Amino acid sequence: MAPQLILGIDEGTTAVKAVLFDERLQPLKEARRDKQNRHPQPGWVEQDGEQVLSAVVEAVAELLENAPGEVVACGIDHQGESVLAWDPGTGKPVSPIVVWQDKRSQEVLHRLADREDEVKEKSGLPFDPYFSAAKLAWLIEHDQSVQRAREAGTLRMGTVDSFLCDRLGAGFATDGSTISRTQLHTLGKPGFDPALCDIFGIPIEVLPEVRDTVGDLGALRHPDWPTDLRLTGQTVDQQAALAGAGCVVPGRVKATYGTGVFVLAHVGDEIPRPVGGLLPTVAWRIDGRVEYALDGGVFAAGAMLEWMCRELGIAETPAALGGLARGVDESAGALVLPGLAGIGAPWWKPDARAVVAGLHGGTTRANVARAALEGIAWRVADVVAAIRDSVDVDALRVDGGLTNEPLMLQLQADAIGAPVEAGGADATVAGAAALGAVGAGVIGSLADAAELLPVDRRVEPTRGETWRRAEHERWRSFVAAAADLG
Repeated sequence: MAPQLILGIDEGTTAVKAVLFDERLQPLKEARRDKQNRHPQPGWVEQDGEQVLSAVVEAVAELLENAPGEVVACGIDHQGESVLAWDPGTGKPVSPIVVWQDKRSQEVLHRLADREDEVKEKSGLPFDPYFSAAKLAWLIEHDQSVQRAREAGTLRMGTVDSFLCDRLGAGFATDGSTISRTQLHTLGKPGFDPALCDIFGIPIEVLPEVRDTVGDLGALRHPDWPTDLRLTGQTVDQQAALAGAGCVVPGRVKATYGTGVFVLAHVGDEIPRPVGGLLPTVAWRIDGRVEYALDGGVFAAGAMLEWMCRELGIAETPAALGGLARGVDESAGALVLPGLAGIGAPWWKPDARAVVAGLHGGTTRANVARAALEGIAWRVADVVAAIRDSVDVDALRVDGGLTNEPLMLQLQADAIGAPVEAGGADATVAGAAALGAVGAGVIGSLADAAELLPVDRRVEPTRGETWRRAEHERWRSFVAAAADLG
């Protein structure tokens, strides 16, 4: 009898990654397709919907060819707040994907400034172009193709998961975790909030159906695939990483290091209040039961290192930058604020810029490289400090490409004063697969799935509390000056 397989699909910001897992969530086969970000104007970040769809189709097709068993479940995660519009008849995009990093919708938020308190009270989210609502409003107000489709009654809009599911046959639908990221949802209530949609000028009828995160969610199919795929999990990438890191009970906290760093703390089934600049969000909805998380995002991490390599020539690649940083014991006063896409939690300054400071004649490339890693570690520490007002952070579960750099893990442990724990699998795609396995009944619960995803590295802090407090205060003073926090 052929073994039962679980497919995880991670539609991330810079790449699509698909992995086949066995029933114990051990990875067997992997495929990846890189994606292209476009920057047509300063502050704009776009992708092509057809290219993203092709990346998903090609990565899955590669895995299904000579698959070592039967795929009985599929879970997909997606890049959160990014949105697009398309035609329901042809399925063709009528707008680009406006990526979560994009800042063009700031003008919508300025115009709605007198409604800010009302929106924050209902959605729990601050006014920031990061979220989906203002992006959708901008497309309706400025994109002529979107306007024509609306007038013709042939408009669909939504996050990337709803586009992929629509095009691949699983229905025009999203899940409870995703809508909590849109600023068009009130926690504790079902579906999109009509009042919030009205404030942003978004017709609720163009938005997708909202369903559970796991269960029988339809079938994904494509002519290039030898078989249909039973879709049993659908969620945001960071919530997938929360599951993949085993943070499925209250009090567990994870950080995923990719384009940015996103820290989520599981807080149980009570609706959390927005405190300390953190976002209350839905972790997942299973059998109608909602569990929640607190979320804090650092919007540039890997993206900052890539920019420093590409534009400043600090090193050839981010991996080489890490090796350079390991060659020195200190940054020699250099400081790097990774603010290429503004500053997220806990300050929410979308107009902030990246800053490299503290340089002198003796500063070396290695000093600046180390300062870049330190800057990421301290930004994560800013978020963890806010989370500690609600949750005791005894350890931080970490995943993502930057966690392959040992110095990053040590700097992070020292900056938060707690152990950093890393697992062997990519937590995001593993979490998508775990949710899919639970939805298909292959694994009984997320708690059971967490037992199959053990920690394989643990880094203890080597610095004392006195050092940490003094250095964190020094860092905060730098951020306040660099980002004009007042």
